[in-house]
Amino acid sequence: MLQYKVGERIREIRVQKNLSQQDLAAKCNFEKSNMSRLEAGKVNCTLSTINKVAIALDVKIEELFKF
Repeated sequence: MLQYKVGERIREIRVQKNLSQQDLAAKCNFEKSNMSRLEAGKVNCTLSTINKVAIALDVKIEELFKF
């Protein structure tokens, strides 16, 4: 499932950058619970959401799709 793979990749990059889920959620202006669902692949996020996450992680959008 694509949304699961993207969520897994977001979590992987977040951990590499030593960010907590709460920290990343705050950078994206999301609730922590929303970030948790995103990383778990439980939501089909919009391109706007993907863009916010990429900016917050300081990576290009395509990095979130390298799996």
